[in-house]
Amino acid sequence: MAKVESFTLDHTKVKAPYVRLITVEKGPKGDAISNYDLRLVQPNTNAIPTAGLHTIEHLLAGLLRDRLDGVIDCSPFGCRTGFHLITWGEHSTNEVAKALKSSLEEIADTIEWKDVQGTDKYSCGNYRDHSLFSAKQWSRDIVDAGISDDPFERHTV
Repeated sequence: MAKVESFTLDHTKVKAPYVRLITVEKGPKGDAISNYDLRLVQPNTNAIPTAGLHTIEHLLAGLLRDRLDGVIDCSPFGCRTGFHLITWGEHSTNEVAKALKSSLEEIADTIEWKDVQGTDKYSCGNYRDHSLFSAKQWSRDIVDAGISDDPFERHTV
């Protein structure tokens, strides 16, 4: 079985919230695809409840595309501590951390239910499992904790 880099990370050494570049893969034509770890809460210490994480996922799908070029996907970790962000090309972790911070600030401060995309049975596979209240509270808590552009040293943006 192929070795997965994310599973070699010592989750007891990281200091969330942070942004970490996991890998940059080159395609056969030289295109670069980057995978980032957007860790919102400390692993094995906390986890974002599913409904709040689900709503944050739907919001980050649009908000990060507004802030970063080349966003392909933003998908939650099964452990509910953060997200994978996949992009074309490479961005600095500082640039990604700033985009994440401003997205979470928008969720916490200005987003209303009407702004959340994909919340009906036609556009979401589990549309009943959303909580804007939870998304707003977790977003505020994460922003208040400070988002670092380094997983091991607290260097907040």
